[in-house]
Amino acid sequence: MTVKKTLIVLTCISFLAIPVHAGKVYKLGLSLAITGPTSDAGNPYSKGVEDYFRFVNDMKLIGNDTIHCMIKDDQYKTAVTKRNFEEFLDEEIVLYLNYSTGSTLALKRDFEEVQIPVIPASFHAGNTVNSKYIFLPIASYSEQTLGLAEYIARRNLGKTVNVAIFIHPSAFGRGPVKDVQKAIKKGLNLNIVEVVEHGKDLDNTPMLKRLISKKVQFVICQTIQSPVAIMLKDAQRLGIAASTFGEKGKITFLGAHYTGGNDLIALAGTAAENFFWTTAYALTSEKSEGTSAQLALAKKYNRDIKAANSHNYTNGIMVAQVATEAIRRLKIKGMAVNRKNIYTTLNAMNGFNAFYPVTTVGPVTFSKNDRAGVDSLQLYTVHKGQFRSVGTPFRSEFIKKIK
Repeated sequence: MTVKKTLIVLTCISFLAIPVHAGKVYKLGLSLAITGPTSDAGNPYSKGVEDYFRFVNDMKLIGNDTIHCMIKDDQYKTAVTKRNFEEFLDEEIVLYLNYSTGSTLALKRDFEEVQIPVIPASFHAGNTVNSKYIFLPIASYSEQTLGLAEYIARRNLGKTVNVAIFIHPSAFGRGPVKDVQKAIKKGLNLNIVEVVEHGKDLDNTPMLKRLISKKVQFVICQTIQSPVAIMLKDAQRLGIAASTFGEKGKITFLGAHYTGGNDLIALAGTAAENFFWTTAYALTSEKSEGTSAQLALAKKYNRDIKAANSHNYTNGIMVAQVATEAIRRLKIKGMAVNRKNIYTTLNAMNGFNAFYPVTTVGPVTFSKNDRAGVDSLQLYTVHKGQFRSVGTPFRSEFIKKIK
């Protein structure tokens, strides 16, 4: 298959119904950490957004119209994010792409006031509480963490096992903990021995020895890659990392979206082996139409191998796909591309109107009562230095029980 044909897979678009006319420019804005803390995720994410919109414009996927997405670095600083957002508003953007949990929560009232649809890179469930305009790309961190917890419980066939949760010291990290605790009260058969908010320690030896002494068999991580990599290397050095799932007397490590990916393997090396991880994105380590198209897109725009194979590059592509699809649907109907109509279109993206971007393991579905786009998750584990899928896509069983 040629690069051009492979790239067409990413569009999921029927061109026949799009009217051709003098070109209009639809403005979007993206503020994120291209540099500074979490730039290991933000940098490839920004490239994914940029490249897909370039592709849309170069290939005329929305006719003669174009999408102009302004991208600004905020270095993971909420005050800078707020300033960037205000500058985007001056440009009359029709949709906003935000990044961090902290800035999404801080700007929530602003989004409501100006009535602008927002797709953040943060999957924090609290983003959507008391908000009509925030749409999560995939299942929340809470649903991801619950999915991992449920997998542990199912594999242990009714036996209660001891679990620790290793989290980022922020709302991003803390959010899922209460939801797992709620699920336990509803019947999830786990015992949370300890919740650890990691600091900047470069040695987790005391913590890991403490968990072993408390007979912890599993550690679920909800943070970013670097502290997880340090912990995995320490566990390997101490000889307590499980070589098989649930190995007795040792610890099996699991994590949600931002804890894994190829960056984790690069940081942790062989210590990443047997790390279990969940996300809703398709990975380039497993060939599919979507991953082939992603690699072709990266090649077309001269991205390096690291960016091309990053799940955060995939993440950026996917949010740009959703934005493009909303605009495409409005153009087919002959409706104005504005904030109000994009908001309505996103809420109608369900049932027969679900969107299949091929970069994810399930369809994107939104409604006024469902603000998580891709509800399906895929479990992966590191095998011989690459993430490989475990089983088929799944959904959390407890997420609806705790709402």
